[in-house]
Amino acid sequence: MPEKLKVSSNPHVRSKATTSQIMAAVVIALLPATGFGIYNFGINALILILVCIASTVLTELLFELLLKKPITIGDFSAVVTGLLLGLNLPATAPWWIAVIGGVFAILVVKMLFGGIGQNFMNPALGARCFLILSFTKIMTNFPDVGDGLSGATPLAQIKAGNSVNIMNMITGHTSGTIGETSMIAIIAGACFLILIGVIDLRIPGSYIVSFVIFLLIFGGHGFDGPFIAAHLAGGGLMLGAFFMATDYSTRPITKFGQYLFGIFLGIMTGIFRIFGPSAEGVSYAIIIGNLIVPLIEKITYPKAFGEGGERI
Repeated sequence: MPEKLKVSSNPHVRSKATTSQIMAAVVIALLPATGFGIYNFGINALILILVCIASTVLTELLFELLLKKPITIGDFSAVVTGLLLGLNLPATAPWWIAVIGGVFAILVVKMLFGGIGQNFMNPALGARCFLILSFTKIMTNFPDVGDGLSGATPLAQIKAGNSVNIMNMITGHTSGTIGETSMIAIIAGACFLILIGVIDLRIPGSYIVSFVIFLLIFGGHGFDGPFIAAHLAGGGLMLGAFFMATDYSTRPITKFGQYLFGIFLGIMTGIFRIFGPSAEGVSYAIIIGNLIVPLIEKITYPKAFGEGGERI
């Protein structure tokens, strides 16, 4: 008589990489942008980043202690959330903004929905959008590099019809949030994640390409290289495309779905930047994209054998 087969719940094929290893790799990849942000904006940037990380880690720890749940802070996911939130804050923000954002990201967006892997949107971006809506003046007060005076971001200047220094935007010597100013630092970290296989180019590539196509069609500048380059280097596009849109918990799991997700993000970012009142739009685009992931997976998920349809 044949031996009985043991059937367990999915997934049946598991990666050798652990959550803590993946999250540690993301932290390492964010170090160039973090280091440059601290160099660019000074000690207050470092304080905000540390307060964000402390807030996210302590919130997760206290939540699990109070509810007598397994302690999960060792997987570094709370550290990544805190670091990303810190990089998305202006260096002029007070420390209590970092605390409120860190608590909201972990308690409301992550833990109340079941913890890592169960959150329906990226916690750091959810917290940033919450802070922008609640404390708009603080969250839109960006210092000019070098003189400490608040000023418009390069994207805001472009939207107002002014010229900008694209090289400064690429290198990072410009105003913005702590971690979004240096395109070079962000790309360096992204290349590291791609080389070790933590992320791939399906979502970031389709995001960036679709955004560029949108600019060419609706940007009002035709094939204007400097205009396109400024939009690519400015704001949180690169940080969002490589480090937040690729979040395992909030992206589609199918390959075709990831392409659709990236295209949707590119179109939404273009709509916000070109037709919206704000010069930015990456955060809102990714949050809205997170909300439609179940729909994307529904139309791209492979059919069970025998039910008809093709596997994607």
